[in-house]
Amino acid sequence: MRARDWLLDESPNSRIQASAGRFYRMGLALLHNPLAVLGALIILLLIATALFAPWIAPESPVGQMLDRRLLPPSSANWMGTDELGRDIFSRVVYGARITLMIVALVAIIAAPLGLIIGAVAGYFGGWVDKLLMGFTDIFLSMPKLILALAFVAALGPGIENAIIAIAITAWPAYARIARAETITFRRSEFISAVKLIGASDARIIGLHVIPLCMSSMIVRVTLDMAGIILTAAGLGFLGLGAQPPLPEWGAMISRGRVFILDQWWVATMPGFAIILVSLGFCFLGDGLRDVLDPKQAGKS
Repeated sequence: MRARDWLLDESPNSRIQASAGRFYRMGLALLHNPLAVLGALIILLLIATALFAPWIAPESPVGQMLDRRLLPPSSANWMGTDELGRDIFSRVVYGARITLMIVALVAIIAAPLGLIIGAVAGYFGGWVDKLLMGFTDIFLSMPKLILALAFVAALGPGIENAIIAIAITAWPAYARIARAETITFRRSEFISAVKLIGASDARIIGLHVIPLCMSSMIVRVTLDMAGIILTAAGLGFLGLGAQPPLPEWGAMISRGRVFILDQWWVATMPGFAIILVSLGFCFLGDGLRDVLDPKQAGKS
């Protein structure tokens, strides 16, 4: 109880105590949201599956055994086998690594890029804002998947180029959010006070503007993960993402569509994995939005 009282203290004595208390309150709020908890468990399952794939998967994801091709789900092969006799469960497990790598790298590339561009545009305004937002609107005017297809076609098929293409199409939404957040407080008193003590524009943007945009950015990134997974699966389905024999879920669905009428499990099992992980990110993102939204916090 003493630790809980320290975390919930309304008058924290240090920045560490204030931050710890804030995260503790966020955790309590998330625990009261069943869908957010379910989403977090699904994402933790994805991470654990990716980390411990060699110990979870009973077989190699690329090992071929033609004498057992297209076997239905059984106790020996939980999700059946594909057209080359490979264990689908093992391929789905190893495919979690590829999915997690794609969403992580896209988030690492796209979110900071959009955050910086949006913060700079909102802070300076004027011609800087018009130039950066005009460039951003060009990307926003085109469908993400079509734009990603164009970039992958130019760069060439492959998982690295697919990640770059998806990141290029994802950053404009983050830039718009950061700009809208920055505009709301760029003329605030605390910004003026920081300017009076001689802080440079770069220091103000880096230490004061960007941290204030982080809450909205975290929510948006989490909600966008489902779209990133679907875009990556779409590129893999078209043969422009991860190349064989990598066990990427979209590519697995593409190979399994030939057998969809008679051997439904070949395409269905990786499809279930995509749906489950996408729902997990959506549930968690929705819960984070409720927790981090100041209006929601004020009602509680």
